[in-house]
Amino acid sequence: MNPSFRHLAAVAVACLATLAFAGPAGAQTVLDEWSTAVAPSPPPLKPVAIDPKTTALLVLDILKQNCGAARPRCVATVPHIQTLLTAARAKGMLVVYSGFPGSNPTADTLPQVAPLGTEPMVTTTGDKFINTNLDAILKAKGIKTLLIAGSASNNAVIYTVSDAAQRGYFNIVPIDCMSSAGPYFDQYVAVQLTVASGVNDHTTLTRSDMVTFSP
Repeated sequence: MNPSFRHLAAVAVACLATLAFAGPAGAQTVLDEWSTAVAPSPPPLKPVAIDPKTTALLVLDILKQNCGAARPRCVATVPHIQTLLTAARAKGMLVVYSGFPGSNPTADTLPQVAPLGTEPMVTTTGDKFINTNLDAILKAKGIKTLLIAGSASNNAVIYTVSDAAQRGYFNIVPIDCMSSAGPYFDQYVAVQLTVASGVNDHTTLTRSDMVTFSP
C-alpha cells in the first residue's frame, strides 16, 4: 500500500475511534449542570443506644490548628463533643484521639475535650486507619461500634467512617459533632454516609442529644 494511503487510513481509524468514545454531540458534564443541581432531602436522624463495652468514641482532629476562631463551625461542635466525652468516660468507654501530621494530639487538642494521659491517639492524614495501629487498638478492646466526632467532616470523618465500615465496624455519627469549612461539605458528607453502598448499612446519623448509654 502507498505510504500516503497508509497514513490516511491511520488518520481515519484514529478519527473514528475518537468519535466512538466522544459520546453524543453536546453531552453535558457536571459543570454544565451545576446550577440545576438540587440538594436531596435531609437524611433522617435516628436515636441510638450505645453499649459502652463494645463502643469507642473517636475524637478526630479537634485541634487548635483547625478548630479555632477561623473555623467557627468547628468551635460550635465542641460543647456537643464535650457532652459525649463526659458521658463516655463516665461509662468507662474507650476514647481514641487523632491528629494530623505536624500536630500533637496531647498538646494541640482543644482543652475542653483534651485527652487524658491514658487514652490512645493516632496521627495520620484523612483516614485514621491508614498507617496507624487504630484497628489493633479497637480490636484489642473488643470494639464493634464507633461513635465518631471530628473535623473536617469531608476529610477525617468521611474517610475514617468509610474505612471502618469496610472493616466491619458499625458507625454512629452525630451531625452536631462534625464540621468542615462550610455547610456544603457537611451536607455532602451527611448524604454520602447514608447512600454510599457498603457504608450506609454500617452507619447511623444522629444528634448528640439523641445518644443514650446503656448501663
